[in-house]
Amino acid sequence: MALPVVQQTLTGDVTLARYRAFLTQAYHHVRHTVSLMMACGSRLSAEQHWIQPLLIEYINEEAGHEQWILNDLAAIGADPVEVISQGPSFATELMVAYAYDSIHRGNPISLFGMVHVLEGTSTALACSAAEKTQSALSLPDEAFSYLKSHGALDQEHVQFFADLVNRLDTDDDRQAVIHSANHHYKLYGNILNSLP
Repeated sequence: MALPVVQQTLTGDVTLARYRAFLTQAYHHVRHTVSLMMACGSRLSAEQHWIQPLLIEYINEEAGHEQWILNDLAAIGADPVEVISQGPSFATELMVAYAYDSIHRGNPISLFGMVHVLEGTSTALACSAAEKTQSALSLPDEAFSYLKSHGALDQEHVQFFADLVNRLDTDDDRQAVIHSANHHYKLYGNILNSLP
């Protein structure tokens, strides 16, 4: 919350270039959401298998959200094909790689540390950031489907997250989520700090 980019956005000090960069990097991590959840589901132990039906529900809710971002980019005059082809920034690539690595190398439950950071940040900031950006740049509603939808949707996702982690009954699982969340705050902060 204290990052200059966040504070500037919340006061309406935002440029079209920054909003485009934000959407571009969001696309390059959001497009991995379903794959990360599927990877998590495939690596669950017998004791963690109760999470699999919850992941299926969550996958169904998250599928296609990267298309919302591409639609928003088109609404601000960006070429979605160019955005896809340019690839992620190093900060975004690193966050995504860390998420996959944590699932495959460590405890797959670590995915929920990333969920906590991204969904919690969206709940806290998305609607306000969208309103300030839209007002400052005089952009149409069609340019904010991702941010405006996630402000509302992520409140449900935060409750989903809380219900899930409150059921974690081993210290290893709880610590995996905490460890991952601590690292994802830094990794996501690096993405925001890298925006122009």
